[in-house]
Amino acid sequence: MSAKDKFHEVVKTALQKDQWIVTHDPYPLQAGSFNLAIDIGAEKIIAAEQKGRKIAVEIKSFRSPSRIADFYNALGQFISYRSALKLQDKDRQLYLGVPSDIYEEFFQTSFIQELVQENQVYLLTYNIEQEVIERWLP
Repeated sequence: MSAKDKFHEVVKTALQKDQWIVTHDPYPLQAGSFNLAIDIGAEKIIAAEQKGRKIAVEIKSFRSPSRIADFYNALGQFISYRSALKLQDKDRQLYLGVPSDIYEEFFQTSFIQELVQENQVYLLTYNIEQEVIERWLP
């Protein structure tokens, strides 16, 4: 199992502030002979429908010297986890959690936007200082 990301607790707190119930920390995932783990699994009860909305969040900080290398790694991990999650828990939506400042300065570039759209990456952006979720995309 890999180490928790630098901002793991920030995202966990932000989800709880947004009324999510953290159900898994980490969320265990089996893909054939591989044991994987998505950082956080959470559920939110939608009162009007009386059914739960379930998510899993893979948290990334993008703080290394090469953001594009961080992105390549995150994208590959996201695609792998999404495929495994479909087999294990098809009702759970996977999100890639990224800091809001990284979203603003890196994820807004046309090349990254194209890759995010082409690979159908769901994004959750979080404010590190305030420990809140700022965006759910799409």
